Amino acid sequence: MRLCKFLFVGCLSLFSLISHAETVKGLYQVREPVNGQSAEERDQATQRALDTLVVRLTGDPKAAQSPGLAAIRKDPQQIISQYGFDAGPPEVLKVDFDPGTTEQALRRAGLPMWGANRPSILGWWLNESAEGTSLVGDGQASAAPLRRAAQHRGLPLRLPLADLNEQIVATAPNLESADPAPLHAASERYNADALLAVHAREEGGQWQANWRLWLGDQKEAGSVQGADQAGVADAVMLAVNERLAPRFVAKPGATGQQLLEVQGMNLERYATLGRLLEPFGGRVQSVNGERILYRVNGSADQLRAQLSLARLQEQPVSAPPAPAQPAADGSAPAVVPAPAPTPQLSFRW
Repeated sequence: MRLCKFLFVGCLSLFSLISHAETVKGLYQVREPVNGQSAEERDQATQRALDTLVVRLTGDPKAAQSPGLAAIRKDPQQIISQYGFDAGPPEVLKVDFDPGTTEQALRRAGLPMWGANRPSILGWWLNESAEGTSLVGDGQASAAPLRRAAQHRGLPLRLPLADLNEQIVATAPNLESADPAPLHAASERYNADALLAVHAREEGGQWQANWRLWLGDQKEAGSVQGADQAGVADAVMLAVNERLAPRFVAKPGATGQQLLEVQGMNLERYATLGRLLEPFGGRVQSVNGERILYRVNGSADQLRAQLSLARLQEQPVSAPPAPAQPAADGSAPAVVPAPAPTPQLSFRW
């Protein structure tokens, strides 16, 4: 294996990596509202934080009740590194879970895992209430509950500037439409992976929202309700998490091992690829120039979805070149080198 040589060459020339996926910061920190700092309130909030984290990492709302997590639910301190209270308002319990022990617990329970590298989402969000209709823009006060909800559900959310041109495009009919063409044109400047359109309305003191999501060829839609703007924002982000996760999670033992070839490698791409393949247990098998071969656990569709986040292009799998025959010297039989393994999937940067 020539990994060291590959890394050294990569250090000499780093190229700009065209990747719009984002690594979610604070993925293992959960903030839960509390009413005081009593031991009972802390224990209840800790259980809620555990439930939030499990859904955030698996996309499965029932995963937290898995029998394999019974011991963790009984004693969450096994996977908690620290916690503390923030005065707020609102007052919250901040729980930091240990990534290593948390992942081990989920894998022992046979639960799927969604890594920290996730598709960036551009959110077109229109609020409609008795006070009027407004498009939520980056930097506005109305953006705060959306950002908190996205962080709570483990989603990298981006918001548009909401300038005049964008307000003309992001109308209720366009946000409710199944045709994303008008929004796609306005979204190009933000280079996001996914497009989320939300029309939220206040009616009778309650909020409800219709949402649509586009990611590649995947289309999702739904309706949610909430007591206020924060509640409806959290409901939307939870629904988006649950719809996206199955496309990217890797469940232990659900699929066999595969050989994945990626060409056009350099040092920066090697680091990015390692993060992308982490949920699939990616292990380097060989390095040959700019070509790297990984052994991974996951289905072909899951790997395609994950690698699309870094804009890798799939290409036909070709058999490796036949090994050169050693020259025979007439005194001993020629020893034929073992053929290189043939990958099941092949991609190029």
